[in-house]
Amino acid sequence: MALRLPTAEDLKRMAQMNHFELNEEELAAFQELMPGLFENFEQLEQMPEPRAPLKYRDREPGFRPSRQEDPLNAILRRCSLKGASSGKLAGKRFGLKNNICVSGMPMTCGSLLLEDYVADTDATIVTRLLDAGAEVTALLNLENFSFSGGGETSAFGPILNPHNPEHLASGSSGGSAAALYYDDIDITIGADQGGSIRMPASWCGVVGLKATFGLVPYTGIVGVDNTIDHVGPMARTVEDAALTLEVIAGKDPLDPRQGDVPVQQYTEALGQGVSGLRIGLLTEGFGTALSEDDVDESVRKAINIFGELGAETTEVSIPNHRDAGAILWGLMGEGATAYIQSNGMGYHWPGLYNPGLTASLGKARRAQANDFPDTVKLILLMGTYMAETYHGRMYAKAQNQRPGLRAAYDRALAEVDILALPTTPMKAHRYDSEMGVLESLSQGWNMLGNTAPFNLTGHPAISIPCGKSNGLPVGLMLVGRHFDDATVLRAANAFEQHADWETL
Repeated sequence: MALRLPTAEDLKRMAQMNHFELNEEELAAFQELMPGLFENFEQLEQMPEPRAPLKYRDREPGFRPSRQEDPLNAILRRCSLKGASSGKLAGKRFGLKNNICVSGMPMTCGSLLLEDYVADTDATIVTRLLDAGAEVTALLNLENFSFSGGGETSAFGPILNPHNPEHLASGSSGGSAAALYYDDIDITIGADQGGSIRMPASWCGVVGLKATFGLVPYTGIVGVDNTIDHVGPMARTVEDAALTLEVIAGKDPLDPRQGDVPVQQYTEALGQGVSGLRIGLLTEGFGTALSEDDVDESVRKAINIFGELGAETTEVSIPNHRDAGAILWGLMGEGATAYIQSNGMGYHWPGLYNPGLTASLGKARRAQANDFPDTVKLILLMGTYMAETYHGRMYAKAQNQRPGLRAAYDRALAEVDILALPTTPMKAHRYDSEMGVLESLSQGWNMLGNTAPFNLTGHPAISIPCGKSNGLPVGLMLVGRHFDDATVLRAANAFEQHADWETL
């Protein structure tokens, strides 16, 4: 494909976008140089795209199930992609959030802008799952570009709560939570930038693990900001979450988010009980302006059960916990805007790029930006304004606040082994198809006050169901030290084995 040289008008327009003017001498010189410079781009265009060969080639694009087959609207595509004939995950059927690349299959990110995009590579974790004997049987619905926790913004319809379909599943990994109530999906994968694994796990009554930042490679997955992107397992049991983590965790040379990645045998931590563990009830996680009394009560009761099981329980105060929202918004506004305006690519990134996705999003972003959800439109407006007006200072300041926030939790975790608090301050929102823009935006982000801090700090955090009120689940979140995901899973497993959460 021959590349088009910029015209004089193109150069003038680009100069204006970069806040300078071209005089006639400059314009003539730049135009004369362009053909020679573009010879480099033409040479680059002819180079083959380096891509690891697909190990599992027997794959079909699948089909969209009917609402009769998928009453919760959790699934965007049924498929069958089989991996190795044996391994730790042999016989396990997986659903993947549809921001995860699976070669040959559509990846929509829940948006009309990517409705026609077909991935041409497998995410690293997809290969690892298949190598371990898993079968991918579904691509799962999610919030539109992952920019909400409400559960209703997907271009393909709201994701409904399996306990009461008049309520929502939360997001952005809502399909990954709701789909676990189908008998033919055993385990799912979600992604998490502010709570998007743990919040739907809480509302739907399943297990959701956001592992330590960098423990699981994010290569081949659409994110929001490279510094807060996490991916992890969601399951009916802690055991399945631990088993999946053993398979997908570990170093990936293509993911520079990772530094040293110490891994553990996570399933070996299960069944050890909590005798001797110190569990700290994080007081700032309770009694917020949005907290529902029955949620706080259920979580406190669950923490008391840990005491009955032999753990030492105490209250811990971390005032910084309630500052995290301001830091997150400082990052999300400009960080997410830069990510979208670079067509999902970012720059100065020594990891794996996805040229096909970049080209598809770039074209769609210019042709059908009105199809962005209101959440993304608001982020783009805010991020563009902050960058233009304050020139990146707020994003830089937010990044600089993160070490202090992390240190505050680390000090507490030097005194206790686990922090415990409600995953979300409230139970699942009721779905209202007539909800206005203002209410939808407000309800899309009002549940992440307890989850988002640990995206900023990178601590491992799991949500497990700990009770039910008015027919809807309540989630308990357990948070541990960096790369000590095994202790988090150990504590979660002990509670799960002791208590039937639906009767607490």
